[in-house]
Amino acid sequence: MSERMSERMSERMGERTTERSSTTTTTADANRGPDDGVPALLSVTDLSAWYGEARVLTDVSVTVAPGEVATLVGRNGAGKTTLLRSVMGLHKQVKGTVSLDGSDLGRRSPDARARAGIGWVPDDRGIYASLSVEENLMLPPVVHDSAWSMEKVYDHFPVLAQRRDFPGTKLSGGEQQMLAMARVLRMGSRLLLLDEPSEGLAPVIVQRIGEIIREIKAQGVGVLLVEQNVAFARSVADRHYLLAQGKVVEHLSNDALAARESELLTHLGM
Repeated sequence: MSERMSERMSERMGERTTERSSTTTTTADANRGPDDGVPALLSVTDLSAWYGEARVLTDVSVTVAPGEVATLVGRNGAGKTTLLRSVMGLHKQVKGTVSLDGSDLGRRSPDARARAGIGWVPDDRGIYASLSVEENLMLPPVVHDSAWSMEKVYDHFPVLAQRRDFPGTKLSGGEQQMLAMARVLRMGSRLLLLDEPSEGLAPVIVQRIGEIIREIKAQGVGVLLVEQNVAFARSVADRHYLLAQGKVVEHLSNDALAARESELLTHLGM
């Protein structure tokens, strides 16, 4: 996407935002959370990030409330995964503020952020090949009193109970995704960062992953989700941040995205 096209897109998005003020929130409003009076669990404010001298994120602001699912939607290279990595503290070349429950995470390490309640599920799922399913689940420390018990994990992920003694990498792609999500819930994570959870999975497994995300949401866990499958994103999310060239070009409610999906995806080149 050329720089001029991005500028035209931003202008057009801004016009649409004014016209649809009842369903669309501008990025300047992001720090207020989804509704007046609802405190944000995660608040990212004016975050910029670089790889060497190349800027990949510019003044991005995002919030997620408890029990809310927000998505980052955009083409490859828009900066979505870099934003997740920056929230987790894995990407170091950043400027801006990341806070959890009002506490500035500042220069805290990825381990400290995990202990604060952020659960990171990368696109490669991070499953340990030498450990069984149950050993993978038991490996991380419990960090919060909201941690799921093994009984609760197996109740919500019965396939993992059936395969508890399997090596983690002998699972299917969908089962590995469930294991990665279950592992951070067993830690007691209050915020999940999910990077492309539906990628490469059969439709029936994608449907089950969606059901699990909705179950997690109902229990008050916040989710920030990177997803290119817009139909899947709409099925699980409350709000959507559209990224292009490292900037949030629009912030939409689920209904607003559904109404303008074709137009927006054309402009985003997806």
